[in-house]
Amino acid sequence: MKDRVKPFEGVRNFRDFGGYEGVDGARIKPGKLFRSGHFGEATDQDLTGIELLGIKVQADLRRPDERERHGDKWPVHGVEKLFSDHGRETEAPHVNFLKQIEADADAAKGWMRDYYVEAPYRQSLVPTYTAWFDRLATLPDEDAVLVNCAAGKDRTGILCALTHHVLGVSTDDIFLDYELTNSAARADERLPEARDYFNSMLGKTYDDEVYRPFLGVERQFLEAALASIKERSGSLDAYLNETLGVDAAKRETIRETLLT
Repeated sequence: MKDRVKPFEGVRNFRDFGGYEGVDGARIKPGKLFRSGHFGEATDQDLTGIELLGIKVQADLRRPDERERHGDKWPVHGVEKLFSDHGRETEAPHVNFLKQIEADADAAKGWMRDYYVEAPYRQSLVPTYTAWFDRLATLPDEDAVLVNCAAGKDRTGILCALTHHVLGVSTDDIFLDYELTNSAARADERLPEARDYFNSMLGKTYDDEVYRPFLGVERQFLEAALASIKERSGSLDAYLNETLGVDAAKRETIRETLLT
């Protein structure tokens, strides 16, 4: 899909994650599945463009403190919001991590891997992950859905990977879409500004590479989440069934809804 990434001004990492080949050679319908970062900095032009996409369900994976801090300029009306009030923090967990120790790039990557190991089972995420699949199974033909978190890369990345798995997308394409964050969110371009901002806030002198895992993604992070699921639940399908309620019948309904 040439127009997969939507070039909005104030909403980062906004893209269509449909269009990939799924089970039995069928393809995910484009214009049905979207993912992004938060909408707190959306411009009026962004909002106008987003309204044209027909999104009727938003799964917002941010913690309640993030929703309060970022705000949300969209949706204005007519969109069902899925979210959880669990998991409130006084500050972002990765910021707290960076405050506590003298970090280097390896420590930052290790922290992020650990986060992915636990994320699929977090009380703050499981209810919204579950509600997402429930809504996919009842989605009208004319409606689209969107999943977002703060940056649209970690919590969102795991849910998008699980959605792709349900639809029969290949492992290669699952990781291709996941790693698209690095260009869609302009991680390299934003890294120096983020470094200066966080170093000033934290009173640190960390180099760029300490902050890279918090702006972009690496294959090893999603691999850690998938390995954790397989270790704790036995398989991705068992996790989907037992933890998120996606049994064989619901999986088939979702495929009938989203594949063409």
